[in-house]
Amino acid sequence: MQTTTAGSAAVEAALLLYDAHTRYFYNVLDGISDADAQNRLDTPANHMAWLAGSLVQERYFMAKLVGNSALVQTSDALFCEHQGIKEGVAYPLLEEFRNDWKTISPVLRDILAGLSDDQLNGPDPFEMPGGPYTLRDTITFCTDRESYCIGQLGLWRRLLRYPAMKYD
Repeated sequence: MQTTTAGSAAVEAALLLYDAHTRYFYNVLDGISDADAQNRLDTPANHMAWLAGSLVQERYFMAKLVGNSALVQTSDALFCEHQGIKEGVAYPLLEEFRNDWKTISPVLRDILAGLSDDQLNGPDPFEMPGGPYTLRDTITFCTDRESYCIGQLGLWRRLLRYPAMKYD
């Protein structure tokens, strides 16, 4: 696991979870077939490919808003503006999402590690409803959302009869 030199305890705590989520993303998708990643098991639930792409999109979006990154997810058109799952659309292969995750994760981590307390206490660049929120609040929300989505992917593993996700 990487360590940070950031002085903020809030950033350090967020980065511990960030690093864990970065690893869990690969672990939770390990061994999943591309066909199974698109399987909704005759439910209206978001399938694994959508969940993976949504996680990737959120990291790209955060890097853009917080760090002015110009990077864009390969499948941005499917996920931009927080679009929900689309009926009848074949989502990209999991390898595309893994590659984009590998690209954005170190970039966003560096951005987060460099945030000052003044920035963290500043306004929420996402303008999330229900505010006013600070950037710290938004980072906390996004970190929690990553946990939630990875948990959903873990449940899909079991529903599709794959072994549970490994934490190593």
